[in-house]
Amino acid sequence: MIGEILVAVLLVLGGFFGLVGSYGLIKLPDPMTRLHAPTKAATLGVGSVLIASLIWFPSQGMGVSWHELLITIFLFLTAPVTGNLIAKANMHLTWRKQDIPPPAKDKDWATFAER
Repeated sequence: MIGEILVAVLLVLGGFFGLVGSYGLIKLPDPMTRLHAPTKAATLGVGSVLIASLIWFPSQGMGVSWHELLITIFLFLTAPVTGNLIAKANMHLTWRKQDIPPPAKDKDWATFAER
């Protein structure tokens, strides 16, 4: 009974985060703010659903499946890297060096460093 309640809560939480992430992806004004929706909310949504699946099968006596745990770990490790790469690509495509705040004295931003 407790396992079913926990799984239900995680599924509802996952659906909520998925909905918020999808809404943010559509409604936020520019690519840099839109980037937060899938990398934060949708990642938590998918992670909640996978953890619910990880709890469901052992609670029903079907044995432990580690696939969900591995997918969750992979998702939480790769989503920030993907977000960072998308942000850097957007910076190079749309920003000029004059548009960013000045770095510390005698330093330069690594993304816009002269080669």
